[in-house]
Amino acid sequence: MDVWSLSKQGDHPEDAAQDGNRFLAANGYMGLRGVPEEAGADRFPAVTLAGVYDRFQDRWREPVNAPNGLFVQFFLDGLPLSLGKAEPLMHSAQLHYQNGVYHRRTEFDAVLIESERFASLAQCHLLADRYQMTFRRDGELTLYTGISTEIWDINGPHLFDFRHEQGEALLTEAVTGEKHITVAVAQAVRPDFEAQEAFETTAAGSFRVLRRAVRKGETLTVALFAAVYTSLDHPAPGEQAARLCLRMKELGFAACLAAHEDAWADVWRRSLVELTGDEEAARALHASQYHLNSIAPRHSDAMSIPARGLSGQTYKGAIFWDSEIFFFPMFAYTQPEIARVLLKYRIDTLPGARQKAASYGYRGAFYAWESQEGGQEGCTDFNVVDVFTHRPVRTYFRDKQIHISGDIAYALRSYYEITGDRSLLEEGGAKVILECARFYISRASARLDGDTVDLNDVIGPDEYHERVANSAFTNAMALHCLKSALMLRELFADRPEWFARLLKDLNYEQDWALIPPLIARIRRPRLRDGVIEQFDGYFELEDCSLDDVRARLRDPREYWGGDHGVAGPTQIIKQADVIALLALFPGDFTDREVADNWQYYEPRTEHGSSLSACMYALTACRIGKTDEAWELFLRTANIDVSGSSKQWAGEIYIGGTHPAANGGAWMIAALGFAGLRIRDGRPELHPSLPRQISRLRFPIVWRGERLTVEVTREGGRFLRG
Repeated sequence: MDVWSLSKQGDHPEDAAQDGNRFLAANGYMGLRGVPEEAGADRFPAVTLAGVYDRFQDRWREPVNAPNGLFVQFFLDGLPLSLGKAEPLMHSAQLHYQNGVYHRRTEFDAVLIESERFASLAQCHLLADRYQMTFRRDGELTLYTGISTEIWDINGPHLFDFRHEQGEALLTEAVTGEKHITVAVAQAVRPDFEAQEAFETTAAGSFRVLRRAVRKGETLTVALFAAVYTSLDHPAPGEQAARLCLRMKELGFAACLAAHEDAWADVWRRSLVELTGDEEAARALHASQYHLNSIAPRHSDAMSIPARGLSGQTYKGAIFWDSEIFFFPMFAYTQPEIARVLLKYRIDTLPGARQKAASYGYRGAFYAWESQEGGQEGCTDFNVVDVFTHRPVRTYFRDKQIHISGDIAYALRSYYEITGDRSLLEEGGAKVILECARFYISRASARLDGDTVDLNDVIGPDEYHERVANSAFTNAMALHCLKSALMLRELFADRPEWFARLLKDLNYEQDWALIPPLIARIRRPRLRDGVIEQFDGYFELEDCSLDDVRARLRDPREYWGGDHGVAGPTQIIKQADVIALLALFPGDFTDREVADNWQYYEPRTEHGSSLSACMYALTACRIGKTDEAWELFLRTANIDVSGSSKQWAGEIYIGGTHPAANGGAWMIAALGFAGLRIRDGRPELHPSLPRQISRLRFPIVWRGERLTVEVTREGGRFLRG
């Protein structure tokens, strides 16, 4: 098995959506879906742009897909030789995880097509493709290369007022409908042959047409260089795009590829987990790390990663809690500058979080559940469609998932604990923690007839049970946030004037006095035989099996949660909830407590989210369930290899890549199998290797020092350098 690539044989149009995800080439600025160069909208091609959003009419806001600057299609004697228009003798696609290069090989009676393309990690605005044709008979070639405007949108269209320029560089510009953002794509080509050149502009795009006679046995190659800019990047995006692709044309494909490969080599040097003992697992882990590394916003100083990465417009391109809980750990330990960028996004969107809190009548910072630019809430009131009535179903994700603010505070504190760098807290992170704590102060409800304080009407990670009271996970996150606020004074004891000024600027004196009593009074969960009750009244719900609930489904696409979902009246949950709490706060629970809760909740968990399995795997490692941890690891790490993930929530398409599972795979390997933990301000190893693994080796950065973690059957150790 090649542990560094994913391959597929045959042309299967029915798999186009999934294959576009699995073979994605991305560089943080944009994602180029893994479809053939000639693909029309029916094969879901897309160049998805990070951080560029648009809303068409009353549909959901979502990321903008740019025109495709790597479009290639050709004819021999007037006959189209492309997938979907001619039957191939053979077709294969391959994605190399080591360098992010997508290879395509297609054989027809008359020609063999081979290409390799990439989204440059060295130059984030660049896409490049080397396209080669070997002819098996004489004929007249008509080759179209250009910028396709046949854009696949879920809730579009999003681009209007197309304008084309033709010359040495093709240029296509359009503007978004909502905010009138200019999107510019330029393309230049470098053929290794002479041909007659012409230009065509159609409703499908702008094209350069090359015509010439070809001979049997002749091989022709054309290199394509496409550049993408928007008016968010530069006031003259078209000029910038044209200038870049012409410069890259002069440089040549080989030089562009070499720079791209050097950039990937550096990423792998800093983050690669070497897993020895099982080739399938090694490939799955490479795939997970590739997909997460490829969408890291290295081009920005304040940007986060959408829940479906850059694989398309699913989940509205929004930033969820996935960013802080699932993406953040790998970057914090391997590339802390990227972890900083993710958190800087939250610092910069604090005004949006304050505005959201105020809109509900609360103070402080209530972060968007589905955050778009500026922290704007992308989550709607109706996120699911009933499969029977086809009517939208009211959901409460945006209103009640208040743990999001605590999740962000958790990551900010973790960043300091891992890196030892408090500058991010000084540059706004401390303010975020204080404002999140203020939100929980404002949101809490005191009991007039008792000593406890409740967080009522919330949703925890288990979204099948809405509007519950005292979610154990939510209350723990709120409690941690409040304690982190108090920790700030101790952390900045050497700068008392600065901290006092911060509290004064926030008018925080009254809130500061309320934190200690709230910490003391916030409701702790009920225990039964060592099991933490997920929320008030959970133990009184119907205790049945997953099979019982599945048997009640009348349509496989039914949504299980909400008022009428089959799971709502039962103890069956969507994903790790209490178990996520145990995984995130390992020092707060004994091994016996972890074991009791794992045994109780795992059989009652559907794992209906890609976020679930890694949390169960982390806790399974701790209690010696290495066989179970191994199976959960494979499920997590293989998710974008197999393409077998959940595709629908009701009638809503939720397909795409799974960055949270990608990050979860690293977490299982590093924090679970290797047992990397922080205790008393120092990293420790508590290995729990499954029998399938003989060695794990991976780099980390601990408070500025580069270390290598090595774990074998004999134990674990830190190596310097």
